[in-house]
Order: sequence, then C-alpha cells, then structure tokens
Amino acid sequence: MDGKKTLTTSNGHPVDNNQNSMTAGPRGPILLQDFTLIDKLAHFDRERIPERVVHAKGSGAHGVLEVTEDVTMFTKAAFLNKIGKKTPLFLRFSTVAGERGAADTVRDPRGFAIKFYTEEGNYDMVGNNTPVFFINDPIKFPDFLHSQKRNPATNLTDPNMIFDFWQHTPEALHQITILFSDRGTPYGYRFMNGYSSHTFKWVNDKGDVHFVKYHFKTDQGIKNFTAAELDQMSLKDKDFSTSDLYNAIAAKNFPSWTWHVQIMPEKDAENYRFDVLDITKVWPHSDYPLVKVGKMTLNRNPENYHAEVEQSAFSPSHFVPGIEPSNDKMLQGRLFSYPDTHRYRLGKNYEQIPINCPYRARVHTYLRDGAATVNGNHGGQPNYEPNTMGGPVQDEKFAWAKENVSGQVGRHVYSHPNTYYEQPRTLWQKVFTETDREHLISNLSGPLSGARRDIQEGMLAHFYKIDPDYGTRLAKAIGVPINKAKL
Repeated sequence: MDGKKTLTTSNGHPVDNNQNSMTAGPRGPILLQDFTLIDKLAHFDRERIPERVVHAKGSGAHGVLEVTEDVTMFTKAAFLNKIGKKTPLFLRFSTVAGERGAADTVRDPRGFAIKFYTEEGNYDMVGNNTPVFFINDPIKFPDFLHSQKRNPATNLTDPNMIFDFWQHTPEALHQITILFSDRGTPYGYRFMNGYSSHTFKWVNDKGDVHFVKYHFKTDQGIKNFTAAELDQMSLKDKDFSTSDLYNAIAAKNFPSWTWHVQIMPEKDAENYRFDVLDITKVWPHSDYPLVKVGKMTLNRNPENYHAEVEQSAFSPSHFVPGIEPSNDKMLQGRLFSYPDTHRYRLGKNYEQIPINCPYRARVHTYLRDGAATVNGNHGGQPNYEPNTMGGPVQDEKFAWAKENVSGQVGRHVYSHPNTYYEQPRTLWQKVFTETDREHLISNLSGPLSGARRDIQEGMLAHFYKIDPDYGTRLAKAIGVPINKAKL
C-alpha cells in the first residue's frame, strides 16, 4: 500500500469506503449494519464532554518546578525536600465566567491551576491571578456564579444581576476593586502572578504546623491592558492569551514564575487583627514577608488540546504529606465540589486519564470498576480491606497533624474586628496611582451605569464607605448624586 496507513473503525476493522454510506441499492435506505457509519456518528455525537461550569475557556502547558531554597523546616513534602530537586508539572490558565468559546481578552479573574506530579502522588494547587476572592463561604458560590452568568430569561449577561448580588455582599468589594482596575485585564497569561488565595497548612517532620499562602510571581514582569488596548486586541485576536502562551513556548521563550510563600505560625492566627482564614483578606507583607521556594518554568506545549487541557482536572483536595487544608470555609467547600464536578464531567475514573494520572507514585487502592477503567482494574487482587490476601494496608505515619476542634454547631458569620472596607481602602489610597484610580472609575462606571438606579445607589454606598473620594468619583461618572446613595 505504498506505505500509507489504512483507515480503520474504532475496533480496528479496515475501512473500504469512507465517503459513501451502505444502502440498499443506489437510492435505497441506509442499512443499520453499516458499522463504519454508525461508529463515526455515535462517536461524533459524544465527542464533546460537558464544559466546566466555571473556568471553561483555558490554555495549558507542561513544565517543571525546581526548588531553590531550603523549606524543610516548614514542610516534610518530599517534592520540596532538597535544593535543586525538580518536579514535572502541568499548569492550566483560564478565564472564569465565560463559556469555552468565549474570548480570553475580557475583564475577568484568571485561573491559575497547577498539577505537581510528585513521587508521593499528585499535588494540585487551584488558584487565581488575584490574592483574594469575591465571597468567603461556599454556600454563596452557586448564587454568585449564577449572578455573573446569563440571565435565565434573556440569555444575556445582566448588570442588574451582577451588581444586585454584589450590593448584598460587601466582602466582594476587595476583589471588585482589583477586577475593575487594570489588574482585571492582564496582558496574556505570561505577564500575571498566580496566588493560592486560600490558606494551607505546612507540616514539618516534627509535626509543627504553619499557615501558608502561595504567591507565584511572574518573571516576565506584570503587564496589563488598559480598557482601550483590550478593546483593540479583542478585535485583532480574541484568543490572544492562548496564542501568546503557545507561541512563546513554541519559540523556546519559556515563561517562568518564582514561587514564594507567606508563613504564619499557627498560634499567631488566634489573635491576629482579622480572621486570617477569610479568603477576602490579604496578609500584610510587613507582618509576613515573602519566603522564596523555587522557580516554575513552562517548557512544553500540549500535543493535543482535548487530551491534555480540556481533560485536565485539578482538585484542592489532592494533597501530599506535609501539606494540609486549613479551615478556610471556601477551601473546605472546594475540597468536595471540585472532585465531584470532575466525576460528573469526565467520569468517576478521571484520575486514570493520562494528564491526571499520578504516574510518579505507585497507586494502591481498592477503588474499582466504573466507566473508563483502563488501568487493569487492579487485576485479581482483593477488592476489600482489611484482608489477608496481601492487599495494601494503612500506615499511621501519614496521619494529618492533630487539631483541636470545639464549638457550638450553627451557621456562624465571619466576625471581624475590622471591616470589609479596610483592605480595599488601602488599595485605593496607598497602592493605586492616580492613573490607576482614574482607570478604575472609568472601567467600573460603564457596567454599573447599566444597572437599575436602586442597585447603583446600593453599590455607591459601599464604595463611599471604602473612601468618600472613591464613591464620589464613581457617582459623578454614572450621573447619580452621591446624596442619593444609600449611605
């Protein structure tokens, strides 16, 4: 056959004719026995898996983490136990609110999810390009996302929905202020930082516990679009973030990030001036400076987008010894929600998909069967535990750090000595330049002007409480007298 590969069906049967269906005569009906046709159509009907509810539009790349500092006094995690140690990884970037086909040149937080393929199993860090989030309790998450997506009546995004939810959610003000600044429109994925946002526990080999927050600082430098620049790029290339990342790696211009952590002794958290587990708050660097861990470099593009990017599945509940969850409420909710979503979207055996497989660790489990079981299903080994058949056994040396838990069961609200207005006030007054403030007002006034008057007034009251100048400027920009705000 002159060296060409013969086309086959999914079961390997050679295809004689891929251009014409099998019929009863030249003009007769198609025959059900035409497996070549049925094979193609049935697969085509099912070749789209459900897209992610959030973070649907994304890009990814393979890379490596190299440890550059000794952090063994804080964690016993094996992949961090030696300077110079390298661990392969996969990093997926994404937008949050848009559908899979949406532009990635939009004002939106950016997902920043890393899968470290460690010798102790996969460790997933599922973060964003902002150090805080909109809400601090997972029970609000479905309502928050619904408010940011399409109106169920019009199927259009609706500023009334967006700002109506936010006016009742003052903890969102910190993230809103970031989002509508130029930080909300990063210049592609290479020129932005990544953050865990959540607080985790690092545990060393002595059992000592420290709270930590992750910061992945871009080595390319921070670069953002202004609103005008973003509009121009949206017309030129709505997939700019995707193409910029892919082309840079293809040209061997490998992007990198330096991994830092903020470290807080566990006992400090009890008496700190605010609840350090509230994801809407940042820890001041003056109190807890950045400590360098290593360098993360992306050096290889995916060979197949669906197999590697679309099927990649990250979960905050995937830990390794030496790293544990804190009682951050949002993190606690995500520990369940993420793997539950993956089981729905990809199937219960999603961790057998190559991109998700913990290939550097030997997996010994009693989890069996289900759709898409492709790892041999553990052969003839026993499928119950305990047993006397040589099956895997527990090992208490991998127990999590002990924690005292007590308190009255109830639906407790966050009670802060300070308010949700203080940190966005610092951002407005001390971090932003005058140009930053001007851009923020311009970026925020457009969407807010599309909301109902009562919703506008409710939001203006919040911004005025952050800083009277912030609220007054915004009121003027949308043509609402500040005295009409619900101050």
